[in-house]
Amino acid sequence: MQKMSTPQLLMIEDDLRLAQMVSEYLTQSGMAVTHAGDGASGMAALQDKTPDLVILDLMLPDTDGLDVCRRIRALPGPQAKVPVLMLTAKGDPMDRIIGLEIGADDYLPKPFEPRELLARIRAVLRRRGDGTPVSAAPTSEVMRFGTLEIDRNARSVTVAGNEAELTSYQFDLLVAMAERAGRVLTRDQIMEAVRGRELEAFDRSIDVHMGRIRAAIEADVKNPKRILTVRGVGYVFAKQQD
Repeated sequence: MQKMSTPQLLMIEDDLRLAQMVSEYLTQSGMAVTHAGDGASGMAALQDKTPDLVILDLMLPDTDGLDVCRRIRALPGPQAKVPVLMLTAKGDPMDRIIGLEIGADDYLPKPFEPRELLARIRAVLRRRGDGTPVSAAPTSEVMRFGTLEIDRNARSVTVAGNEAELTSYQFDLLVAMAERAGRVLTRDQIMEAVRGRELEAFDRSIDVHMGRIRAAIEADVKNPKRILTVRGVGYVFAKQQD
């Protein structure tokens, strides 16, 4: 299914001045922005018309962004998989980690440059529209590893016939790992494979996402058999799986 030529964004942000500035900048960059000033109106707008991406502030007057993100991921149908870019307080890594754990696709600390926000949005939309990682070898549409099946076209993952719930970014991370099964990959190599931003020093985002992926596809998260940790290096996706 082809995406609309103009990306449709929903910005849930109570700072009206910031929202107006960002909306104007993104509109000039070829995107359409709907603004909601609190969590309730944001959820109503999302359920009225599914956007291509949600820009979600962590601090809202009626709730917090973490709760809104949880509610989005709990929605039925395709709305639950809408990419979420969370705006967080600068210098608070715990909020970012929690945001990623509950399903946010990316985060951006405040204050930020509008150009960086635009770059992050484009990266998330690109990953969602085309899950093919850079420098990946051609593969069949469906990759099978024992009872694990990864359908690249449908962007779905099943384990023993049961669908595994992953965000768009987590799906792309899994594909990047699966296409390189048997190879030990550093965190930087994994991020580069999905065209993500470079890792900041001590950034735990990859580890958080890997934890979420394991929770979705492993029978025993404490004793993983599909995605293995190589201490001091990174991760390896097992070629042979049950």
